Amino acid sequence: MASKPPSIDEVNDLSYEQFVSVFGSLFEQSPLIAAGVWSHRPFKSRESLYSALCNIVDTLPRAGKEGLLRCYPDLAGQLAHQGTLTPESAAEHRTAGLLELTTAEQNELDSLNEAYKQKFGFPFVICARENKVAAIIAGLKSRQNHGAEEEVTEAIGQVCRIAWYRLANLASDSSGAAKL
Repeated sequence: MASKPPSIDEVNDLSYEQFVSVFGSLFEQSPLIAAGVWSHRPFKSRESLYSALCNIVDTLPRAGKEGLLRCYPDLAGQLAHQGTLTPESAAEHRTAGLLELTTAEQNELDSLNEAYKQKFGFPFVICARENKVAAIIAGLKSRQNHGAEEEVTEAIGQVCRIAWYRLANLASDSSGAAKL
């Protein structure tokens, strides 16, 4: 791929293997989402590709949605400390300030992340590109009050927001200019 994101026409011309290679990272550790959308080509725009991707996620049964959520890392968790986040997650952590936490912030995040996972059975997911550390901590605290169904819905919405930003880096809109 060129340094400039491909146009939607170029995206539509990708082979199955190329498409999954390019877009398989939109949803953390879940190239199957991209694989499932390839047969929906041609896409009229980046937005229609995004809608098709999110439609696959939205139509998953609840167990499938929870499984997808379990593919996401703990924010500022063990994978971040080990330096083994996916490149996309590492960049998102960096943008949110999650790689430069104070000891107090790290301890609070660790405690909140663990309580959240104990309650819901999957890691807390929030679009880090839209939030900084204080907002992430506040979100973790607030969303612990959700019921299970409400939280799965909220977390899946965040997953789709993350995918939107990742997609914006990988494909331009139909006019050829990358925009959000």
